[in-house]
Amino acid sequence: MEGAPDINTVLTNSLSPDATLRNAAEQQLIHAAETNFSQYLLTLVQALANDSTEGHLRAAAGIALKNAFSAREFARQAELQAKWLNQTDQGIKAQIKQLALETLASSNAQAGQATAQVVAAIAAIELPRNQWPDLMQVLVRNVSEGTQYQKQASLTTIGFVCESQDTDLRNALVSHSNAILTAVVQGARKEEPNTEVRLAAITALGDSLEFVGNNFKHEGERNYIMQVVCEATQADDSRIQQGAFGCLNRIMALYYENMRFYMEKALFGLTILGMKSDDEDVAKLAVEFWSTVCEEEIAIEDDNAQVESSEQMRPFYNFARVATNEVVPVLLGLLTKQDEDAADDEYNISRAAYQCLQLYAQAVGASIIPPVIQFVEANLRLEDWHNRDAAVSAFGAIMDGPEEKVLEPIVKSGIQPLISMMEDPSVHVRDSTAYALGRITEACSEAIDPSQHLEPLIRSLFNGLLNNPKMAASCCWALMNLAERFAGDVGAAQNPVTPYFNESVTKLLTVTGRMDSEPAVRTAAYEVLNVFVQSAANDSLGAIATLSHVVIQRLEETVPLQQQVVSVEDKIILEDMQTSLCTVLQAIIQRLDKEIAVQGDRIMQTLLQSLSTVGGKSSVPESVFAAISALANAMEDEFVKYMDAFTPFLYNALANQEEPALCSMAIGLVSDITRSMGERSQPYCDNFMNYLLSNLRSAALANQFKPAILQCFGDIAGAIGGHFETYLTVVAQVLQQAATITAGADGSYEMLDYVVALREGIMDAWGGIIGALKTSGKTAILQPFVPSIFELLNSIANDVHRSEALMRSSMGVIGDLADAYPNGQLADAFRQEWVTAMIRETRSNREFQSRTIETARWAREQVKRQIGGTQTVMQQT
Repeated sequence: MEGAPDINTVLTNSLSPDATLRNAAEQQLIHAAETNFSQYLLTLVQALANDSTEGHLRAAAGIALKNAFSAREFARQAELQAKWLNQTDQGIKAQIKQLALETLASSNAQAGQATAQVVAAIAAIELPRNQWPDLMQVLVRNVSEGTQYQKQASLTTIGFVCESQDTDLRNALVSHSNAILTAVVQGARKEEPNTEVRLAAITALGDSLEFVGNNFKHEGERNYIMQVVCEATQADDSRIQQGAFGCLNRIMALYYENMRFYMEKALFGLTILGMKSDDEDVAKLAVEFWSTVCEEEIAIEDDNAQVESSEQMRPFYNFARVATNEVVPVLLGLLTKQDEDAADDEYNISRAAYQCLQLYAQAVGASIIPPVIQFVEANLRLEDWHNRDAAVSAFGAIMDGPEEKVLEPIVKSGIQPLISMMEDPSVHVRDSTAYALGRITEACSEAIDPSQHLEPLIRSLFNGLLNNPKMAASCCWALMNLAERFAGDVGAAQNPVTPYFNESVTKLLTVTGRMDSEPAVRTAAYEVLNVFVQSAANDSLGAIATLSHVVIQRLEETVPLQQQVVSVEDKIILEDMQTSLCTVLQAIIQRLDKEIAVQGDRIMQTLLQSLSTVGGKSSVPESVFAAISALANAMEDEFVKYMDAFTPFLYNALANQEEPALCSMAIGLVSDITRSMGERSQPYCDNFMNYLLSNLRSAALANQFKPAILQCFGDIAGAIGGHFETYLTVVAQVLQQAATITAGADGSYEMLDYVVALREGIMDAWGGIIGALKTSGKTAILQPFVPSIFELLNSIANDVHRSEALMRSSMGVIGDLADAYPNGQLADAFRQEWVTAMIRETRSNREFQSRTIETARWAREQVKRQIGGTQTVMQQT
């Protein structure tokens, strides 16, 4: 590969549509890199720098060169960077960098773009290590003195460097902010005659804004940057306008506290003008500016509500509220720009305006209501569907923000007209209406009068679901909200939805049973059925029992289909259906509770068949396990008759560390099964314990699994009582070791949360163990471990990072220990001041739930009795 013709041939073949030629060329490049890495890099940079070579080949050389020391995957990236740092000849490194910088001046756009990527990739390695200190000065000089090609490529390079997510590089760039800013602002000025140069500069400016915070603190520099960006919003080229509005969005997000002067003088008017631009991409970015304003002001108000003194409060200028009467009417007008052919996930100007209107409502509250209601009244009955659609969308958009008591009279007067809009001739309007009804049922359900609105509301939503797939998602969401909002008190005989429950179930079974239903519609309808079952009142339990037969039969019918599916798409559809059916079955079992036992054999057989036929890497086993968990809870110790058939699947899942979600589900299922079966689970506990301990020691499973495993030990102990003696020594050692883990003084939030969760698991485990040994009269074997339990309790007492769950578990352990040794054997330990203080602090915390406070009171009573005893088996210093 040392000669130019050879490398050009290889590069040509690497771009060939012929797979054989292309693969052979790629292998040649890999072989060359492995044989002599330095020479390989030099050959590629020479091909990139060769002005006589065609542009597409030079670009291919540049991409191959960039890929030689950069990759998306972190470990691979580190490996390649190490090769550049440690395995590349210093002289060749210098040559490569020099040739790359020279090639930035190439008149070939493809070569210039590829070279910019090469330089940025090398900069990502060297700038954090101070190994290319003059790079930014060279790029600045190029922008100041170079040709138009050199300017453009150099600015593109700066943009590539600044958009990197590498933490070390981003930290290093702060020290280069002056050079970066000098280059990009110079290129972005309105005096720059070359449009491509100005575009590259404004793009690079957007990427660099995060690193120029120090410059933004100086009024003179800030004024100049803002002037250049504001002038760019008025450029003739719409691409530059887009870049400029993108910059304004970033500036508002990063430097809100500095924006008051510029909002008053320029940004308000420029962005209003931008939102009205004929170029949709410009208009979207101008709309997004106000979305950013709202997001910032929502965040600032939230932050300021939590500070302890006025000195800590962030500046808050009420930009959105002040501009409501000017910005909101423009947004409402943009809602009428819908594209009836747009895909569901297409982001266009009307959707940008809708998102902004939602944020505006959250930012300004009731101030948004007058202009929106005025717009709704003016457009709701117009002939053009765009106007009607915009009206119902606007009404739904403001449901989250104003206080519910302010919205309530408006919703009460508007709900009936909205329901009637579900009969609109336009499917777009009907879909938007269903979504608006979903917003209302979620945010302002108190305004819905069940006696007046519920029947037409449910009827219209089911009509939409049954008759138009486009509306299905919105209708299903609104129906789920209704079922949840009107569920009533737990255990009530009836709720407002009860009169419509049977008919609703029939319609949902119709939708889900249609062979021509779109998979997404069927899945959404099953979700609604699940929520209807969960939210049903007790008078509907008979209907739920009838429903169980249909669901079980449908699940049975899916089992043989696993052997018949051929395509990946069919497999996904089938597994989605099985998952949906298992989820509904789980809800049915939970509602029927012990009444489901008569169908237990049939249910379990079907679920086991599903596990036997499903392939690997499937979501079905997780939903099957969830249904089995519900069945175990309902059948309690009678579930034991299924254990021999089920445990092989459970053991496989516990051992399946390649599928963490399934393994986690299995860990939780062990807890559920042992709690349900009690002592009858004892024959299976050797295997359970072996798998759990193996998972605890595994490096393949993340830390997040460990608290659940520790908690599982406690559940097993609680189930098998004194039989847990077999495992006590091993488990106690594990708990003692886990108790030594701390977050450290500078621990991350993730680590702090993990330590709290771990301690919750430890306390839950000890709680189960202490109770098991007490009821079996074996507390004597626990005594060697009591000091370590108090040691951890003391650590918790002295740590500010504590959850309510951890304090409740700790109170439980304190009470359990005191109760386990009723003759005062632990009196000295319980007399320590920190124990009393810990209980008092928990008992008097008004933010805690009543059950936590009750547990602390119970612990206090047990400690009082303990201190009144005489014997001591533990000396505590």
